[in-house]
Amino acid sequence: MRTVEDILALMGGAEAAAAQCQVGTEAIRKWRQAKSIPAKHWPAVLAATGLTLADLTSAAPQSPAPNPQEAPMPDQTPEGATAVLVLDDGSVHWGWGFGAHGTEVAEICFNTGLTGYQETLTDPSYAGQIINFTFPHIGIVGTNAEDMEAATPVARGLIVKQDVTEPANYRATLNLQDWLKRHGVSGICGLDTRALTARIRDGGAPNGVISFPADGRFDVPALLAQAKAWPGLEGMDLAKEVTARQAYTWDESCWSWGQGFGKQMAPAHRVVALDYGAKRNILRCLADAGCHVTVLPATATAEDILREKPDGVFLSNGPGDPAATGVYAVPAIQGVLAAKVPVFGICLGHQLLALALGAKTFKLDRGHRGANQPVQDLATGRVEITSQNHGFAVDPKSLPEGVRVTHVSLFDGTNEGIAGPGCFSVQYHPEASPGPSDSHYLFHRFVEMMAQAKA
Repeated sequence: MRTVEDILALMGGAEAAAAQCQVGTEAIRKWRQAKSIPAKHWPAVLAATGLTLADLTSAAPQSPAPNPQEAPMPDQTPEGATAVLVLDDGSVHWGWGFGAHGTEVAEICFNTGLTGYQETLTDPSYAGQIINFTFPHIGIVGTNAEDMEAATPVARGLIVKQDVTEPANYRATLNLQDWLKRHGVSGICGLDTRALTARIRDGGAPNGVISFPADGRFDVPALLAQAKAWPGLEGMDLAKEVTARQAYTWDESCWSWGQGFGKQMAPAHRVVALDYGAKRNILRCLADAGCHVTVLPATATAEDILREKPDGVFLSNGPGDPAATGVYAVPAIQGVLAAKVPVFGICLGHQLLALALGAKTFKLDRGHRGANQPVQDLATGRVEITSQNHGFAVDPKSLPEGVRVTHVSLFDGTNEGIAGPGCFSVQYHPEASPGPSDSHYLFHRFVEMMAQAKA
């Protein structure tokens, strides 16, 4: 007697089976979920595998199979489920695990990007978070060494709708499943990710636990207690967890088709980048714009920064609550501003600059995470489509005199940029990888500001 998994293996895997039966991979997922193959597909299965009808008996529909997401009791594991997501509101979502075995607790957020899941998973701004991807086909382009935004994945887990498939991209060197195993990251698939997104949209980002145990045993009450006990991101300083441990220089410039990454050989300006969780492509964009970049840890003081004799100081993106990171970051930034060194900030760096100028920040209910976020430049009226990843925002009403709002979100009107004497910052990611390139001009604006300061 053959199981569905046995038959799929004989056919060469889920994708091969889908092609031979002329169905989509979503149909294969439903076969796995129901533990049965509809009779109309048996001729194709028999032709592909050489099995007999007797071998397919166990794969035939018998009675309605239980949906793994509809467990009769929260603490009872449905047949076929290998992983579970437990939210702090008590809801239990069963599915299939992939990647590394393990259990992880974090804030559950959603990302709406259609591309760039590897960049997203390695973005240090996602520390302390499990990502629910709204796009169902995660894994189709595989992974490679060039698309890493940090040395290792930083997100604590991922939630996807469909099974992770083999990659279909010429740049892939490893499939997502094996890449996650290599880096110790757990995922869960088979969930209704759009329903989960709606829950986050309407009720705010919950805390939750992904559990994908190697022994297949689940203690749901204990997982719920773990989710409830996790303190959440508000008040949490995560920049210290993802920052560089020591200073280093960076000269790699942006990637180009057929050539890969370049190298800045003739920089015109010295920039100190404060690493609160910097994405590599931000550093590449600075190098591309003509900067010699020295990266310092998040805890660097004003004296440490000014000792490098910078023409400008860059404040990077990063995770956690800006008010918590600001305990040590704000005095350093204020020291730089007092020395009249030009300052440019992105994401967490934007929030920290605002705090250093005397403003306040607050936590958003659901945050902005995706590569299609419209932002308006108030000076020109121009709309930029931006890549974003943040859960906190600057309160524009708290900005002091002399500091103006420069950009606003067209989704919800929240602040997306400020400018003051010798400084400016934006909430979104102008390096935009993944995402559009509407905002690359900001790096050149920073260069122009440094050139004017030296004139």
